[in-house]
Amino acid sequence: MYSIAKENLNSLYAAIAAEYDLFMPIKSADQTNYGFWKEGAEGDIDTLKTIRSGKDAFFPQVEQLYTVNREIVPADVASGDDAEKAADTPIRTKLNVTPGKLVDQDFVIFGMRACDVRAIEVMDNVFLTDPVDSYYKSRREHGIVVALACHEPEESCFCTVFGVDPADPSKAKADVATWVIDGKLYWKAISEKGEALTAKVANLFEEADADAKVEEEKAYIEGIAKQLPNADLSLEGWGAGKTDEKFKSEVWDKVYKGCLGCGTCTFVCPTCQCYDIKDYTTKDGIQRYRCWDSCMYSDFTLMAGGQNRQTQLQRFRQRFMHKLVYYPTNNDGMFMCVGCGRCVEKCPQSLNIVKVIKAFAENK
Repeated sequence: MYSIAKENLNSLYAAIAAEYDLFMPIKSADQTNYGFWKEGAEGDIDTLKTIRSGKDAFFPQVEQLYTVNREIVPADVASGDDAEKAADTPIRTKLNVTPGKLVDQDFVIFGMRACDVRAIEVMDNVFLTDPVDSYYKSRREHGIVVALACHEPEESCFCTVFGVDPADPSKAKADVATWVIDGKLYWKAISEKGEALTAKVANLFEEADADAKVEEEKAYIEGIAKQLPNADLSLEGWGAGKTDEKFKSEVWDKVYKGCLGCGTCTFVCPTCQCYDIKDYTTKDGIQRYRCWDSCMYSDFTLMAGGQNRQTQLQRFRQRFMHKLVYYPTNNDGMFMCVGCGRCVEKCPQSLNIVKVIKAFAENK
């Protein structure tokens, strides 16, 4: 295990950024969100929750898939170079398709909390299952995840309900686990990619015999997590095979009321993966790109002949059934919620996943 003083973290960021693109929590205008670090940026690993999660590193909000350029060329002249015939020759259109560039260089995602690392596992089951998404796959292959323990989980957190350990990022499927204790960042490589990254910046670290100190920190974090308001949230009745029981429940008729369909919950959620594909017309062709979308929007999957979810109740039900029933049914019981609490904090109507789970528990 290694350590570095917190006041020297900018040197660590600079050293990493000299070798890789560094994607990490950046504070700007009193808000902390993920972005690329550059000299002068304020890296912020003290804020527990970024506005959006680090999933942007693997599934960006907007991504170009390919471009199509239209080229006007004369049709072949059948009989030689006769100028008069060439002048009357019809023209034809040639389309040149250029795929979007796949990520081919390693990059580092620094400071991901254990819940957000678990969220990437959820995304893997979607984008790395046949047919594999090549854009996502290239980012996953080149991304190096540095996970960070949650020194003080907040009241909106309930990750332990879904089996996430906020105290021990070494249990997460990351490459490096880190803890901030008494003004120092403790660093432990847990994969080959993590070892390779560590070797690049080893000169900035001190070797640390800190196992006892880390264990004490884990116990402290676990103590807080057990006392959080939603630590005892029960998932009884949810999960694989519960489609008919939950879909037909009358609870949806009550709990959805007040939903504005604003989509805030889906845009801050680290596991939502709905997207739309759009074409942007340019002077000589089109650019096809995908961008995040939301199942909470009235025009989501809208078709010329109508759609199957025409009311906000249906859209609201779809979101939470997907998280708590459909996804675990298709993924060996794994839930599509990681308990990060962002929707708890951001929903303007407090119609979050905790409220939904509790509403069904009260209706037993």
